Amino acid sequence: MKSSYKVQLAILVIAVISALLVGAILLLIVRANPFTAYRAMLLGPFSSLYGLTETAAKATPLMLVGLGIVIAFRSGILNIGGEGQMIIGALAGTVVAITLQNWSPFLLFPLTMLAGFLGGALYGAIPGALRAYFKVNEILSTIMLNAIAQQVLVFLLRGPLIDPTEIAYGTGFPQTQQLARGIWLGKLIPQTRLHWGFIIAIVLAILVYIFLWRTVVGYRLRAVGAGPKAARYAGIPVEGGLILAMALSGGFAGLAGIVEVLGIHHRLLDGVSAGYGFTGIVAALFGRLHPIGLIPASFLFGALVLGADMMQRAVAIPAAIVLTIQGIMVLFVVGSDIFIRRPEWVEKVTAPLRRKTPQPALPVAVSPGGTSDQGEPPRD
Repeated sequence: MKSSYKVQLAILVIAVISALLVGAILLLIVRANPFTAYRAMLLGPFSSLYGLTETAAKATPLMLVGLGIVIAFRSGILNIGGEGQMIIGALAGTVVAITLQNWSPFLLFPLTMLAGFLGGALYGAIPGALRAYFKVNEILSTIMLNAIAQQVLVFLLRGPLIDPTEIAYGTGFPQTQQLARGIWLGKLIPQTRLHWGFIIAIVLAILVYIFLWRTVVGYRLRAVGAGPKAARYAGIPVEGGLILAMALSGGFAGLAGIVEVLGIHHRLLDGVSAGYGFTGIVAALFGRLHPIGLIPASFLFGALVLGADMMQRAVAIPAAIVLTIQGIMVLFVVGSDIFIRRPEWVEKVTAPLRRKTPQPALPVAVSPGGTSDQGEPPRD
């Protein structure tokens, strides 16, 4: 039994209001005005062209990472390594772009994007193979690979890949040289940071939907996720399916990394993932693990990330408080899903609140002989 859309909407609204109330208590503790803070957080992303374009720009990596999460979850494997796969994808694409920087942009751009995808795919295939052949828990392996990727990035940005001008000036800022302008992702709207990666992400979301629900390979991946034993009995190679799912999942995360480099920063720098690898998981869950549902979910969480920054500037509160309120919002909204999937719990909670409506009195019919149906004659 599923909850109606009205009940689902009511549950989400209650979850958001509850999260805002808890966050308001935190704001009052640090002596900040909750109304000013929430006005900046909730209205800021939608009240100007800057807010809308920044929201879409932040939704782009969330959507790409979320697409990989959807493929992995639908295939029965949990990919928590989006952060590390995003870093490796950005790293692989940047190395190709710097090494072949004298090539024509018409060749270098697709090669850079392909390198970003393959870098993330190979990094994602590692925990997939460990899970398929050695039963290694993919949650632990992906978390450890996240840490390894971060350390590799730190080493390369402070060593072999550091911008030569940083060494010449003695600043030592951990970043690579700027990539060739010809391979940058163009702006969708001038004077903003919204780039063509947003359109690429939407097109890929539609293609992933077609892949999962309209192709044989996609059907086999979903069959592995629905029941590995039944899939194996039907002749579907389960081990290969797990590795393929994790490779595709890592590939989309790697693509998110190189899109951030080519569309926003135009060079690889420390902190390029910016937590998108983890927030993309939440966006995928909020989108009901559906590629099309992921599009509005990514936009919503992009607005939430941008609104949190605006709130911090509006009331000058510590960044830790902003992250805490953001986490509370995510926790309440995602946690409300359990009430959507268990409508009987909603019935139990709301049962004492419902009032018993009085039953209307039944009309008493009078027979032609002057007696009622109860057998008693009417009195004068």
